[in-house]
Amino acid sequence: MQYRPLGRSGLKISQIILGTMNFGYVTDETESFSIMDRALENGVTMIDTADVYGGPQKPDIEKGYGLSEEIIGRWLAQGGRRDQIVLATKLYQPMGYGPNDRHLSAYHIRRACDASLKRLNTDHIDLYQMHHIDRSTPWEEIWQAMDVLIQQGKISYVGSSNFAGWHLATAQGFAAQSGRLGLVSEQSLYNLTSRAIECEVLPAARYHGIGVIPWSPLGGGLLGGILNHPHGGRRAEILARNASLRSRIEAYETFCSDFGEHPAAIALAWLMHQPGVTAPIVGPRMAEQLTLQLHATSIRLDQEALTRLDAIWPGPGGEAPEAYAW
Repeated sequence: MQYRPLGRSGLKISQIILGTMNFGYVTDETESFSIMDRALENGVTMIDTADVYGGPQKPDIEKGYGLSEEIIGRWLAQGGRRDQIVLATKLYQPMGYGPNDRHLSAYHIRRACDASLKRLNTDHIDLYQMHHIDRSTPWEEIWQAMDVLIQQGKISYVGSSNFAGWHLATAQGFAAQSGRLGLVSEQSLYNLTSRAIECEVLPAARYHGIGVIPWSPLGGGLLGGILNHPHGGRRAEILARNASLRSRIEAYETFCSDFGEHPAAIALAWLMHQPGVTAPIVGPRMAEQLTLQLHATSIRLDQEALTRLDAIWPGPGGEAPEAYAW
């Protein structure tokens, strides 16, 4: 396992991050413990969660929210593990029915952090991430609230998720005005099938020293070897929703077969070869899946392989404005 600095911070994290959105929802506690054990044994040092994980990801309140953090907290309670990991969680989505039980007001930031600390059974969060941009809360308020948490020792670094390029620039501009470090990371949707962030988010992140953490690296299952598995259940649904991509999926899986690697491993390896990417998040449902995902760290793609993958899954055409102008 290799370790990379997270943005321009001095913090180093493993080149693969363990995501826990499935914990408490489709993966029970026993299997979740096995996954975290195996990840730690193999050098994965960053665990990512969110206050809302553990139940259906919907815009309203559902029973089960907070379960992922609680499972991680009980795993940490076994002892000897907290100082071995970089613990990351998020806030923004609704955690209650009140008008202030969501988003990024100073009021909610304080309460959400305290609630996550309790569920996680820890006294500090290493990376506290805004799960989405809040267009109604001024940056002065957000940064002041984050500063208080840092001063109290409750969080160490601040990150974002699902921000546009100009959101990153705005956040860093306000941070720089008062000498703050600002954002150290941005979690974005990024994989071979979804490459829009190459246009503006990746360039903005590189310029401002923000590490990029791709989520959904397998494209919701499209890049996981979907044609070579029985077409039942979830896989059949995925294929039905993406029928127009069938020829590309076939070409991709042929490429992977020629290369001698599993499609899921190639998808992860491709992300690790992209400039500005710090580490993709993997979300195994079973410990066995993590073994394959860890294997991706050993795959090297030469320029010919990268060019073939670009031909199958073309990006937006480069960085803006060249991607759409001269």
